[in-house]
Amino acid sequence: MAALVEQDSAKAARILTVAQELVLKRGVKGVTVAEIAEKAHVGKGTVYLYWGTKEDLLVGLFAREFLAVVEGSIDALTADPDAARPHRLCPQLIHNGLERPFVRALQTGDSDLLGVLTQHPRSTELLGTLGPAALMYTVLPVWRQHRLARTDWPLEEQAYALQALMAGFLETTTRAHTLREVSVDAPDKVIAASVTALLGPGEATPDDVRATADEGLRLLREKRELVLASLTGDHDTGQEAGRG
Repeated sequence: MAALVEQDSAKAARILTVAQELVLKRGVKGVTVAEIAEKAHVGKGTVYLYWGTKEDLLVGLFAREFLAVVEGSIDALTADPDAARPHRLCPQLIHNGLERPFVRALQTGDSDLLGVLTQHPRSTELLGTLGPAALMYTVLPVWRQHRLARTDWPLEEQAYALQALMAGFLETTTRAHTLREVSVDAPDKVIAASVTALLGPGEATPDDVRATADEGLRLLREKRELVLASLTGDHDTGQEAGRG
């Protein structure tokens, strides 16, 4: 049984790898399940054994990329609680959006790459659970509680301003024409300084920072489990479809 599970996992991983390559090359609209199956050297029915529809497969592909970001954040916070500080976390969230093509595409609404899946309910749900904006809104109250962010203005207004700041930096880094005549040598330092100017330098003690990291880890693991549960549901649905 273990060998069979391992073999199935290898097939699923191969299908996902091929699907990613094809989507990044031609976009969602130019990819079919038949082509994915052919290039992955499996039958078309095998793909449907794992995923009930093409949309399930592709949204599952996006979800796995978001999960990789979350796993990276968990590893970073575990290794260094100081990574939970706003001026360090915010630049990292922007890098996550730049380095992961599907994370970036969903954040920016790239319909050329993702087609109608930019507005797919599960894509929207994914962004609402694991997107950088969602993580930002989740962690801001924790920063406020542990004296890593100022508390002298309403949370909603502060969250709005912080997200607008982050979105602006993401737009600037993904679209070179946004600031044609302005450039800096160390954009990460500018982002960090801007976040500090917005949220304040903070008065956190080492215990506050440790508590922030611990709470951040708890929230990240909680969100990770929600997405993993949805992916497991896809697999179960795909198995039922394959039996039909």
